[in-house]
Amino acid sequence: MVKIYYRNVKESKLETLQSFRVGSWVHVEAPTDAELLRLSKTFGLEEGHLRDAVDPYEVPRMETEGDTIYIFTRFPYREQESILTTPLLIVIGKDFVATISQKPCPAVERLLSGSSVFYTTQKAKFFLQLFAQVNNSYNFFVNTISKKVRGMSAALEHITSVEIGQFVAFEDVLNDFLSSLVPTNAVLQNLLSGKSLKLYEEDKELVEDLFLQNGQLIEISRANLKTLMNVRDSYSTITTHNLNRTIRILTSLTIILTFPTMIINLYGMNVRLPFAQDPRAFYLVSTVAICLSLGLVWLFRRKRWM
Repeated sequence: MVKIYYRNVKESKLETLQSFRVGSWVHVEAPTDAELLRLSKTFGLEEGHLRDAVDPYEVPRMETEGDTIYIFTRFPYREQESILTTPLLIVIGKDFVATISQKPCPAVERLLSGSSVFYTTQKAKFFLQLFAQVNNSYNFFVNTISKKVRGMSAALEHITSVEIGQFVAFEDVLNDFLSSLVPTNAVLQNLLSGKSLKLYEEDKELVEDLFLQNGQLIEISRANLKTLMNVRDSYSTITTHNLNRTIRILTSLTIILTFPTMIINLYGMNVRLPFAQDPRAFYLVSTVAICLSLGLVWLFRRKRWM
């Protein structure tokens, strides 16, 4: 699906065009091979880079071909109960900006909804606004994960196996975020140099803000990963301790019940036994068995085995 949008500083709203116009924004979502080939021929774009945009394993990077800049990044999105990332290619050409992605991009959807004012004719500023929206998506998911991690780690002793599974899922998500955010930082550093893309002073400030925000996201993601690992280690330690304690208690109970059982079994044999003829033999044997059990309980309690 290919759509063309246009807005300059004199326009009051974003227009959807039927044909290309200088200063337009060409947005491509879930493109077919034919659409990618047509884009390549129409705008003189490198077809290999366009195909990389629909490769789910593509990593963030920046490529320059003549006057055209190809900036690969990844954006997060939710699919059912999972949080995933997928590539987004932003092409800054001589007289246009193009975005290509396989999945619907929340950052693009927010811009189209009118959440912020942008002009497609101001290529550098529009690109930075789009990049900022991608960072906002990361920020939302990272903060959501942080709240859930803090909430679950507050009740460490009551964590269930389901929550441990969530921790593992969060680790996968954060590692995926880091594999996208860290290379993106290198791209932003390259842009700050001003060699690849001409930036005005205001644009440089936007890039610096994006660079700082991206760095904060990286640090928060790493801190969350460290917290998750600490929680899992603590949970493992607590579980091991509780298991050892349970085994000690069960072993102690086994020993406590073994000696009375042996005595009672001995007096159940059909042989001559001491006090066998005494009418008080039952009470005597029971008293000895109970006293022996209580003695063992006292001993184990003193040794802190129970």
